[in-house]
Amino acid sequence: LLLLDNGTESRLLGLVEHLKEHALFMFIHRRMAITGHDVMLQEIIPISYDFSVVEVSSPDELAVVGADTRVRVTFLNEVIEFKLPFGSHTRLFLSEVNRAWCDVCEQYPKSPKFDWLTKYQKSSKVPGSLPSTAASANKIIKRGKCTLLMAVGGESRSACQWVEQLMFTQPAGFCLYSLHNASGISRKCLKLADLMRGPIPLTVQDTKRTDTQIPAHRRPQERASMKSGQGSLKGEGRNELVRSSRHTVSNKAQMLTMPQFGLRDNIIKCELLKKEDAYTYIENFSFFLGTYNVNGQTPKESLRPWLSCTPEPPDLYLIGFQELDLSKEAFFFNDTPKEQEWMKAVSEGLHSDAKYALVKLVRLVGIMLLFYVKKEHAEHISEMEAETVGTGIMGRMGNKGAVAVRFRFHNSDICVVNSHLAAHVEEYERRNQDYKDICSRMLFRQQDMTHLPLTIMKHSTVLWLGDLNYRISDLEVDHVKDLIIKKDFETLHNHDQLKRQMDEEAVFVEFLEGEIDFQPTYKYDTGSDQWDTSEKCRVPAWCDRILWKGKNISQRHYTSHMALRTSDHKPVSSLLEIGIKVLNEESYKRTFEDIVRSLDKLENECIPSVTLSQSEFHFKDVKFMQHRAETLTVYNDGQVPCQFEFIQKLDEPAYCKPWLTANPPRGFLGQGESVSIDLEVFVNRSTAPELNSGRHQLEDILILHLERGKDYFISIIGSYLPSCFGSSIHTLCQLREPIQDMPLDTICKLSLRSPSETSIPDAEKTLDIPKELWMMVDHLFRNASKQEDLFQQPGLRSEFEEIRDCLDTGSLDTLPGSNHSVAEALLLFLDALPDPVVPFLLYQQCLEFCASSSQCKKIISMLPQCHKNVFNYVTAFLRELLKNAEHNRLDVNILATIFAALLLRSPGKQDITEKKKAQEFFQHFLVQESH
Repeated sequence: LLLLDNGTESRLLGLVEHLKEHALFMFIHRRMAITGHDVMLQEIIPISYDFSVVEVSSPDELAVVGADTRVRVTFLNEVIEFKLPFGSHTRLFLSEVNRAWCDVCEQYPKSPKFDWLTKYQKSSKVPGSLPSTAASANKIIKRGKCTLLMAVGGESRSACQWVEQLMFTQPAGFCLYSLHNASGISRKCLKLADLMRGPIPLTVQDTKRTDTQIPAHRRPQERASMKSGQGSLKGEGRNELVRSSRHTVSNKAQMLTMPQFGLRDNIIKCELLKKEDAYTYIENFSFFLGTYNVNGQTPKESLRPWLSCTPEPPDLYLIGFQELDLSKEAFFFNDTPKEQEWMKAVSEGLHSDAKYALVKLVRLVGIMLLFYVKKEHAEHISEMEAETVGTGIMGRMGNKGAVAVRFRFHNSDICVVNSHLAAHVEEYERRNQDYKDICSRMLFRQQDMTHLPLTIMKHSTVLWLGDLNYRISDLEVDHVKDLIIKKDFETLHNHDQLKRQMDEEAVFVEFLEGEIDFQPTYKYDTGSDQWDTSEKCRVPAWCDRILWKGKNISQRHYTSHMALRTSDHKPVSSLLEIGIKVLNEESYKRTFEDIVRSLDKLENECIPSVTLSQSEFHFKDVKFMQHRAETLTVYNDGQVPCQFEFIQKLDEPAYCKPWLTANPPRGFLGQGESVSIDLEVFVNRSTAPELNSGRHQLEDILILHLERGKDYFISIIGSYLPSCFGSSIHTLCQLREPIQDMPLDTICKLSLRSPSETSIPDAEKTLDIPKELWMMVDHLFRNASKQEDLFQQPGLRSEFEEIRDCLDTGSLDTLPGSNHSVAEALLLFLDALPDPVVPFLLYQQCLEFCASSSQCKKIISMLPQCHKNVFNYVTAFLRELLKNAEHNRLDVNILATIFAALLLRSPGKQDITEKKKAQEFFQHFLVQESH
């Protein structure tokens, strides 16, 4: 915002580079700037010898974390003050301005000419073309928020074509970046529409400077400059002012004394965390946690017996539901009217002695979490984020998985997870795997985008609830019911799968659960308190659980609610009293001031340095979808804290190859501290094709950069074992031997040939379909035609690895693992094909003619022969499965939804309309033909 005497005005600010000359561009923009026509160039401030920028935040402003940063920009006889938002985005922008000015100093005594700025006099639509800052400040008439933009060189013109809309011709090497997403700032160009999503306010103040405001060491010459230049400033163009610029020694002195932006913020934050006990105290708040699997039902009774069971109203409610909607529409399109129905029932069921505000609702298919807080506490909720993770088939489907919220309450960070894990008594290992997947894949972005996403376990308090689906093992159903009648819950609990897995530290390590003194919550006949009387007569179990992890937590009650009979589950509740860290404002201010004072002594004291545990890493025999990791230890052996980051190499889009990850990729190290960085290798469907063919290798060099320090180089070398997963249909049809028995150069040659070519003279040697596909389909045809929930229930990762190795090496005649694991392997095989069964070139044609059965079949007849064989083979198998629908519970809609997305894969992101057209196309081939 541009601060004027009579108000504020909004601006866009950019740092522009052309042939190692820099200038600050200021733009007027409409309130909702969407396209280049909404933006007009107003002002240019060249970065020359007469330019300086210093931070001028007052001690009171420095004493408050989150306070804006005040910066004074000086050029010739003009002074402008910017008020920039606190955080690393601002620090990064200012450090780039600092670097630009240092580039000018390095060229001394040569002066920049700024000839390239002349063109903007002609193209600018603002009256006066390029007026001085002082003269133009009073002409500004638009209001609104502003996004900081930074421009640096080194990008191709095509990456920045949108800049041409900004009323001027694009200079060579010109590129704009959004500081709101600093993680890719050194290379990644963004569209203007993307930039406008995350506005960063900018405050600029035009200061009418008097003699007392001019630094003493500059007053004489500046007084002369102001007197001689005032009359001519109004009539001169900015380029003429640049030509008359001269070197002022004091500018460099001011610039070099600027604090190190970014690093200083992190040091302050780190020290504040270390001394948190000095400025916080513990205050107890009550958290009501509830979980209810509603079995796809609508609310039929009041939820007050469950949600209002406590004498006093709780401070916070966190309510989880599972199986909110069991319809296929909810499963495939994540859309359900029951969300509003159950939210209304919850709102009406909350404790009547307090008023509550809904903070967040997050849902994944049938898994929903509602977060309410007493209205008087709402102002203390901050940094709210919500995420979801599906753990269904192929790790994507949302019929199983978790939803979660994380937030800061006063000064405590809390994460709440509602999960629905895999079903069936024997699938406890799958439940363990679901839990681990949720923990590793649930990532919450931070407000500062330069910081790594937070995992669940990075929070000091974690509350976990849901239908965890762990059952009671090794007891017959009658014995279990007898123990329930006797209320011998201790004996029963000793056979509980979750207790056993927690005792073995297989899951929920360091979590606690209250004593269970209520009968199992599953399974009842709907509408009653009677145990399951269906044909399956399931063993009662405590499927619905509430656990916690953290300090200063005590449980006040843990119980089920038998009065509610809507579902085949009973709801469960837990009232936790949690000690929350509350800020003492006076103590906080004193602590912050002490840190700032001590930090000032360290400023510019030493150059940071680190020691690496090793500089070369070898990954031997990496396999498809096999996670491999090595640890790099970085030790700060310098005299000052340091900030490190893996940076991009020239002309590369990221700091590493797509199959490699450094975790964490950036961080902060105090003096004498060390950090372990996991260098992780994982080859998936997007990276496997190039590695299978030998066109790419597992080789990379990482550059570890220290802010204000040097760069360190780390070599990554590995070998990849070719796999049928990620190989083309055409290549696999030409391989009679297992792929890992073939020389790599042979595989490479075959992968380069088009389907119309044949590499083997004897046509009989070419297979009709890949042998690996035949093995999986044949196995399922013989063993799983009547398998319940086939292609809907995930397999085990360990079994998939055995299946993959069997297919790639030919080590076994029959496939290992369960039917569900083989089914998931088949889906992964189809998903990893570089060109799908129906090639990308025919995708749009398939959608266009999806309503016509004859046209759909005509398109399939046009496929390359090996692709057509695979399509016909898979669809014939699926039609056989439909003959056993009574047992496997499959239907045309389920199979079309799953397989259309694999056989008829979109070359880009698929919207709902395209999904439905692809399913309609594929359904023509699943319906039995009339004879």
